[in-house]
Amino acid sequence: CVSEQVRREVREQLRADPHKVVAIPPAPPSSFMPLSRVETEATRKRLGVEDEFLLFAGTIEPRKNLGTLLRAFGEVLRTTDLRPQLVIAGKIGWKQKDLQNDLQESVLRDRVKFVGYVSDADLRALYSSCRAFVYPSIYEGFGLPPLEAMACGAPVIASAVPSVTASSACVISASDVQGLARSIVELLGDARARQSLSAAGLRHAAKFSWEQTAKLTHEVYDEAFRRRKV
Repeated sequence: CVSEQVRREVREQLRADPHKVVAIPPAPPSSFMPLSRVETEATRKRLGVEDEFLLFAGTIEPRKNLGTLLRAFGEVLRTTDLRPQLVIAGKIGWKQKDLQNDLQESVLRDRVKFVGYVSDADLRALYSSCRAFVYPSIYEGFGLPPLEAMACGAPVIASAVPSVTASSACVISASDVQGLARSIVELLGDARARQSLSAAGLRHAAKFSWEQTAKLTHEVYDEAFRRRKV
């Protein structure tokens, strides 16, 4: 399993032997690391992304909770002088009618930019240059995008998904529109807080690697082989 959360769910829902269920986390691509703003300029210009922007990345589907993000973003625009762009990167998934209705609000229409599915190179540039990466997902088995963003130095605001910790990100309730809006405003207005979260996220992301994933997987196969021989 990709996380202890999924491991618990497998044990509870399938009544699996706990000794036969193992959690091994994935990792961001090794190419995901911080870029300077100068290095990201060409990508942002090509994609129509402004200098000051928030970022979401992931498949656009109900569990990603983009409705809550859009409502919180609208609250930021209505109640403050802040005018960041909200950039949404990812494939269009299922059941998007409600999302389209949310976007009809005039306050959002000109400040939300859909860039669709992007390459890892483009995603790295967006992660590296966003003011904050925002991920209010309702459910994740692991939640790789926040960890990818951390690996690129982005300060992260996220719901309590397995890939983040309270020390590495600003953790919010997935259903709290007002709380998410406040977190966005506070982070946009505090450069020191952004730098602190960026540093904490880099430290957290450094704990994950595909070499470690391979090593742990190899150990599981070794253990299974030993049990079979016995």
